[in-house]
Amino acid sequence: MKVILLKDVKGQGKKGEIKEVSEGYATNFLFKQQLAAPATEGSVKTLEQQKKAEDRRKEQEKLDAQELGKKLGELIVQIKAKSGQDGRLFGAISNKQVAEELDKQYKISIDKRKVEMKEPIRTLGVTEVTVKLHPQVTAKLRVQVSEE
Repeated sequence: MKVILLKDVKGQGKKGEIKEVSEGYATNFLFKQQLAAPATEGSVKTLEQQKKAEDRRKEQEKLDAQELGKKLGELIVQIKAKSGQDGRLFGAISNKQVAEELDKQYKISIDKRKVEMKEPIRTLGVTEVTVKLHPQVTAKLRVQVSEE
């Protein structure tokens, strides 16, 4: 019997897959637990339409991320911090501060975990920071740290 899995089923497959299972397994377990539905022509067409809609949504997210990436590449986030005479900061600028300043200055809110820094900024001047906007899209953001 062919069924469409509505949820991930251990040992059978992932959500949205069409699988061939025994009739008893389908009626006694999968249908009762609402883990699967019978694979009729209508339900298969509905599944295909849902997959196409999901693909379109993912493609749109990627395009939006690329557009935001271009915008971020042109921006310079300015942060003021206290520093010593040799240009070293008292403390450091973290990814959280960069994300907050980006939101304050340009009204672009990005999660602090998407701002990737190998180590916090500890000197005055301009530093390039990587921002991961999408699994396939990253952007460079310039952060200028000046003395307070």
